[in-house]
Amino acid sequence: MTQPLNAVCLLSGGGTTLQNLIDLAERGELPLRFSRVISSRADAYGLVRAETHGIPSAVIQRKAHASWEAFNQALSDAVDAENPDLVIFAGFMSLFWPGERYIGRIMNVHPALIPAFCGKGMYGHHVHEAVIEKGVKITGATVHFVDNQYDHGPIILQEAVEVLDDDDADILAERVQAAERRIYPQAIRLFAEKRLIIQGRRVRILQS
Repeated sequence: MTQPLNAVCLLSGGGTTLQNLIDLAERGELPLRFSRVISSRADAYGLVRAETHGIPSAVIQRKAHASWEAFNQALSDAVDAENPDLVIFAGFMSLFWPGERYIGRIMNVHPALIPAFCGKGMYGHHVHEAVIEKGVKITGATVHFVDNQYDHGPIILQEAVEVLDDDDADILAERVQAAERRIYPQAIRLFAEKRLIIQGRRVRILQS
């Protein structure tokens, strides 16, 4: 049995990704234990989900800090206090980079096939609306390591999702989110099993 990872979750909204990971962990299907949930918004429902499952939480808001640097430092201090094996973004809407000591230890899931439809301002329904507007036939979900730029770090896993003629942003989002629920836990399991090796811009997955 793989030793459970000590993880910190960063979020800004409803926490559906967090809930999926908690449910899998509680069923023994994911080697993960959240030591803290940190939200950039005080009204994020993800905080309620954390409380329901007995996970300590904190709110660190950008507007409460004079600069992004001060905000980033406050987040870094809160994350460091938990000494996590892995930091998990679950709909976190701010740029966060605690430094090179966390290279290969922060994951994010993005609702498109990076490097398409990504970067600052490209999140949630903004992504799906842009996909439909452009008329692309394939979108998907991407799990990647986080670096000091939006949606830029090395890609771990991707899953393609077909864009259908009658899709709107809500319908497409449901199918993309289903893909996210599959590949995010898969990437975390691979990390726990020490099977992910970063080689430049690529992530190599070792055979079990």
